Amino acid sequence: MSTAAQTGTLRPGRTNEVGTIHAALLRLGTHIGVHQEIKSTPEDLRRYGFGDKPAFSTFIAEVDGEFAGLCLHTPIFSTWMGRPGVYAQDLYVEDRFRGRRIGEKLLRRLSRECRVAGGAYLRLSVDTDNETAKAFYERLGIAWSNYEQVQKIIRKAFFAFADEPEE
Repeated sequence: MSTAAQTGTLRPGRTNEVGTIHAALLRLGTHIGVHQEIKSTPEDLRRYGFGDKPAFSTFIAEVDGEFAGLCLHTPIFSTWMGRPGVYAQDLYVEDRFRGRRIGEKLLRRLSRECRVAGGAYLRLSVDTDNETAKAFYERLGIAWSNYEQVQKIIRKAFFAFADEPEE
């Protein structure tokens, strides 16, 4: 068996793979028990990830040419560090490919490319009930932040907030 077959390959996602990417996100949502929260469509991913000004990028992992996982990510910037970084929005590995370090390889590739571009950090969020993912990130040295908490405003509340006149 070749090394590539044993370790798989990592590459950027392509426009014609938005269906595969979206299906993986749905499986991720199902895995953590929030599939009903996923409102995106493959067309949303095509429009916002592969248009003139992409809002995100992806890395796809393959084993023997078969989809094995993905990391969907966005650039970020730390005003405190004065350096760019990267936010791993979604990390997903197909069940049958777990235990092969694919998630780790996706995050290392993402971190390496960020560093080459001048970046100095990686951020991500973990579902509060996903103990397996928390342990995985801890093993990689991706520590829990003890001084930050994610806040959000979404959908109707966001639109109402954004549309409120400035005074």
